[in-house]
Amino acid sequence: MKFLIGTKKAMTQVFDEAGRSIIGTVVLAGPAIVTQIKTADKDNCNAVQIGFGAKRAKTASKSARGHASNAGAKDGQSFQFLRQFPVTNPADFKLGDTIDLSIFEEGETIQVSGISKGKGFQGVVKRHGFHGGPRSHGQKHSEREAGSIGTGGVQRVFKGMRMAGRMGSDRVTEANSQVIKINKETNEILIKGTIPGRRGTLIEILSK
Repeated sequence: MKFLIGTKKAMTQVFDEAGRSIIGTVVLAGPAIVTQIKTADKDNCNAVQIGFGAKRAKTASKSARGHASNAGAKDGQSFQFLRQFPVTNPADFKLGDTIDLSIFEEGETIQVSGISKGKGFQGVVKRHGFHGGPRSHGQKHSEREAGSIGTGGVQRVFKGMRMAGRMGSDRVTEANSQVIKINKETNEILIKGTIPGRRGTLIEILSK
């Protein structure tokens, strides 16, 4: 399995040979450093932890600086993002190894995960797509109300009833995304379509 982390940069469009527009999202991905290797004997799992993005020593904790120094970080710097991925054979990785965009190819199918945009407290029309009440015929202040939440006989509200509440800020995974273009000089990868999150959101890219 191939994996890398980065941050969402912007959306753009490119044109194919037939002149058709293709919408894509630019992600600043890598280079990432292997910061920890976990084995089943010692840690009860086979996994690799990678770090991305520099964090100033002034804003990093002492434990974070020590953890980063084991991977070769200098001047007391640490990593802004740390993520762990399961692997089959941890022996294929070494502490301090660099992972960059060279592991992916243009046209490859990948899986993208990130945290979606937070929308705050929203009603049922926006949060769940409810139709709302009628706009006329004696209705008053009920255009966007939820309506009935249950019958009177059961004397309770069933679990899972869709109501108003906080919307967004959920982990979203987009499967079967496609790599359109890779720029190894700027460490940018163009992914077809949209991906979750705002600009600067941490994005996890996987390919099996």
